[in-house]
Amino acid sequence: MTSRTIRVASVNVNGIRAAARKGMAEWVEQAAPDIITLQEVRGELEHLEEALPGWRVVADASLQKGRAGVAIASREECSISRVELGDDGLESNGRWIEADFEIGDETFTVVSAYVFTGEAETPDRQEPKWAFLDAMERRLPELAAGGGLALVTGDLNVGHRPLDIRNWKGNVKKAGFLARERAYFDRFLGAEGEPVAGQEGIGRGMVAELSDTRAFSAGRTGLGWVDIGRRFAGEVDGPYTWWSMRGKAFDTDTGWRIDYHLASPALAERATAYRVDRAASYDTRWSDHAPVVADYTIG
Repeated sequence: MTSRTIRVASVNVNGIRAAARKGMAEWVEQAAPDIITLQEVRGELEHLEEALPGWRVVADASLQKGRAGVAIASREECSISRVELGDDGLESNGRWIEADFEIGDETFTVVSAYVFTGEAETPDRQEPKWAFLDAMERRLPELAAGGGLALVTGDLNVGHRPLDIRNWKGNVKKAGFLARERAYFDRFLGAEGEPVAGQEGIGRGMVAELSDTRAFSAGRTGLGWVDIGRRFAGEVDGPYTWWSMRGKAFDTDTGWRIDYHLASPALAERATAYRVDRAASYDTRWSDHAPVVADYTIG
């Protein structure tokens, strides 16, 4: 059977109803994705269906009304969807949804994930993030088992390396760029089965435990997943995917790259294109995040 190019777009919509009012539909028409993963929906299934008429949508809302929420919209119906991640004690409602698509004789699994923002000095806010990242670390090998074609997309709320945050020096003690957070990504993206070395200290004079991820990677092996954005962009700053709505962050491109396409080892070889759909100007933005779009050959 002839293979197909499947275009997957991921975006934190910062509220589906607001995004729809501000012009999301025009972007959908121009970008022409086959699958859209959405995070921070902050609405119900009916709001997604109103914003994406004609699309087939699976979603998981947060237990807290008006918070979080993830969804996957597709032109073709998925064969099955799942929302479980970890045990019953994990706070994952509205933060993780998987969908399997049968394309030709292959199964393509797509995940929409919205990792907790966290707060470095507030354990009640940071502990759920550690638990969520732990659960991801356990789930990724399961998704990739047997050469599985799997893609984890979404707002993962971690800048992996200094290239991923314009003002990284001012954020080494803040959630989103903590050494322990970045160490998870060292493991996710490390060579499969190989010891994870971790990143060396990234700032002269900085306290080692804040700037060096090696301590958190000791004894761990890589999972072999691939950051498609970094593979296509190369060793350059960004391209960023989130900018604060305050001040001139967008105009000066003072952003963070925290929205990802993480591909299983087998799927990574099928990626053929990648881009960040950054708005032309501040006043044309329909979210504080930019959609991340990539093409994969499936079937």
